[in-house]
Amino acid sequence: MSEPYENVSRRTTLRLLTGAVAAAAATTGSHAPQARATPGHGRVDQLLARLTLDEKLSLLHGAKDPHSLGQAGFVPGVPRLGIPPLRLADGPAGVRLRTARATALPAPVMLASAFDPALAREYGRVIGHEGRALGQDVLLSPMVNLIRTPYAGRNFETFAEDPLLSADLVAEEIRGIQGEGLIATVKHFALNNQEKDRTTVDVRVDEQALHETELRGFEAAVTAGAGAVMGAYNKVGGVHACENTELLTGILRDRWGFDGWVMSDWDATHSAAPALTAGLDMEMPSGRWFGEPLHRAVRDGTVPETTVDRAVRRILTIMERFGLLDGTAPDRPARDAQAGARVAYRVAVAGATLLRNHDATLPLAGPAALSLAVIGPTGALPFVGGGGSAHVVPDRAASPLEEITARAGRDARVTYAPGEDLYGRPLPATAPGAPFEEVTVPAGRTWTYDGTLIAEEADGPGAWTFLVHHSGERPRVLLDGTDLFPVRDAMTELFDGFGLAATAPDGLKVRRATLAVTPGRHTLRVVAKGGAKGQVVRLRRITAATRAADVADAVRAARAAHSVVLFAYEDAIEGRDRTALALPGNQETLIDAVTAANPRTTVVLNTSSAVTMPWLERTGAVLQMYYPGQEGAAATAALLFGDTDPGGRLTQTFPVSDSRHPTAGDPRRYPGSGGVQEYTEGVRTGYRWYDAEDVEPLFPFGHGLSYTTFAYAGLVVTPARGGGLTATFTVRNTGRRTGVTVPQLYVGPSPDLALDQAPRILAGYRRLELPPGRMRRVTVPIAARTLSCWDPARQAWVLGTGTRTVRLGTSARDLRLTVRARVLPL
Repeated sequence: MSEPYENVSRRTTLRLLTGAVAAAAATTGSHAPQARATPGHGRVDQLLARLTLDEKLSLLHGAKDPHSLGQAGFVPGVPRLGIPPLRLADGPAGVRLRTARATALPAPVMLASAFDPALAREYGRVIGHEGRALGQDVLLSPMVNLIRTPYAGRNFETFAEDPLLSADLVAEEIRGIQGEGLIATVKHFALNNQEKDRTTVDVRVDEQALHETELRGFEAAVTAGAGAVMGAYNKVGGVHACENTELLTGILRDRWGFDGWVMSDWDATHSAAPALTAGLDMEMPSGRWFGEPLHRAVRDGTVPETTVDRAVRRILTIMERFGLLDGTAPDRPARDAQAGARVAYRVAVAGATLLRNHDATLPLAGPAALSLAVIGPTGALPFVGGGGSAHVVPDRAASPLEEITARAGRDARVTYAPGEDLYGRPLPATAPGAPFEEVTVPAGRTWTYDGTLIAEEADGPGAWTFLVHHSGERPRVLLDGTDLFPVRDAMTELFDGFGLAATAPDGLKVRRATLAVTPGRHTLRVVAKGGAKGQVVRLRRITAATRAADVADAVRAARAAHSVVLFAYEDAIEGRDRTALALPGNQETLIDAVTAANPRTTVVLNTSSAVTMPWLERTGAVLQMYYPGQEGAAATAALLFGDTDPGGRLTQTFPVSDSRHPTAGDPRRYPGSGGVQEYTEGVRTGYRWYDAEDVEPLFPFGHGLSYTTFAYAGLVVTPARGGGLTATFTVRNTGRRTGVTVPQLYVGPSPDLALDQAPRILAGYRRLELPPGRMRRVTVPIAARTLSCWDPARQAWVLGTGTRTVRLGTSARDLRLTVRARVLPL
């Protein structure tokens, strides 16, 4: 008979259950939870007694920082009582400040690909150390929302489609961040799994699926001691996440025992009294609701002042825990840029995932290492990170071309062709002629052009992409009366200003517009203002003719070289989802042409998430490098030449096409219908859906190749104390090189549970590096929590007892050893 961990009301506080939850949340590869000191509340009580209502409210919302360090948010504090201000910085892949440089780490999805919780802690330590060094108090990271759809624009900012892996990694990153004295904020609570309609979509999910999938990472973050939680933009069950009582109080506080504070995502607050009463403690980035409207609600009795006190207490309690109220916080350290760079490099190597390696195309050696063509715009441009709040400006970042050329050495011949022009070519003839390549507009002046653009037949059929480069206020450009670059809402404008294609190599801002242009004469009007400082303006275009010329140049370079390394990209930005899984622009045509000219082509992918690969079988190798941070070029070169083994494994399934993945073909699942989105896949997220529907992926969850080979043997699984299992097995490196493997354990459903269950779930894993010929006996625990399901009727986790199938393999589809093991009742 299956037994619940607890059979209590959802309103029962976790104070009675702390030990049981901590044990249940223990997962493979995780360290023991940090000890969380419980400070005395005398100081907080004294401060609350002395604070005026205005002062209390000033702590509950953001404000303008009079001495801004370029961070995302600011809470002023109360100087007369010694309550210091709080500065809040974005930081999924490093500390993002508008006025300072920081270590640009690889994207979190690349960190996750290492399957290494210990490395996640080091990653967190770098961010925590730099955040404090750069004058910050709160980090708006990590993000732990599951990768649910491959279209989601922020998949690169989070970890995985699997709840166990996500939980392990978020817990360790938080311990790393907070171990350096920076308050971590886990986000976005909850179900913020897409960018499209993120501020309005109403997410509907059944209770079992909610607890078993999306919430597991958040619970792990709470268990790890996260000081703050950020509420999401979307609605959940018809109620905005930032005023959702069930989420913010019923689950987060009553069930999990969270004692930190909850802040809103930026402008995600929609009310004063309902939000505060539901459990939102801080409105960011301003006081639209928690300023005067909340003050008025307290004065007229709509909101008791004790409810305000509750929110203030939560904030002050965390500040006290981190030594911010009594001056016991350690002195702010100096930045250690070299240490940050070393971790950035290690993560890029560890998370690099070799997807294909036909006929040992990699590593490059012999003739392949001496005659190389590097192709693709991101071969010559450092592609450090994604756009939006994850954008970090590093101290430095080399290009792959530079690092490959240096690594190849003087005896090698390395050539380069862009293959695709990201920043455009000069306009064709205009009448009258104008210096569109370098228009200098003095301060306080306006430059106006009224004339004609002449499109020739030679420019080719189809759409043109117009590009405006500018250093100041964006110029107005009208073609035949159509405004090509209209100013949109502030959030879209902000996020579109980040990312690979948003800035030209010389630093000018870039905007694009694509529209059909027929041969002939077109009216063109340009108005550019110099503003206070003056500005430089360029106007360019990309056409079918320029694209064809770029591809032809790349083909010539590919034919002249022994081997090709072709860099392909996808430029993801917060605030928008992808519209297709194919590589954008002309890249598929480029890959087809280059691989036809030279089949010894390695494609290096700098993408945010899964991409489709109709060109796959024509390539020699495919190396997934995601957004690899400031040391990504050096890591890529080392991997290509075999100085190190690619250590990454996919944390998300790559589908064959846009029609063969969990959210395909059903607008209710994605992006929503009539403003409502239904997670009808239930507990079958990611690879679980592919297994349940018997759909063959392009690459399965957990997939990744090595430059050596490994053998697995002797799988034994035995019952463990507390309702879990213990798996032991042997791994041997059977090749000639030191390499990395990630054995993964998957467990099948329980025969004793009537609840919905996936065909199999990830139950444990271990990252191993072994020299050639070396063997290691490995032990991996499988926690009782992993073997349990959430029972809505009992409002409890119920252990899945009975005989269960346990499989060991190197991905969700490459399962090499199978045993049956009995899970005993608690």
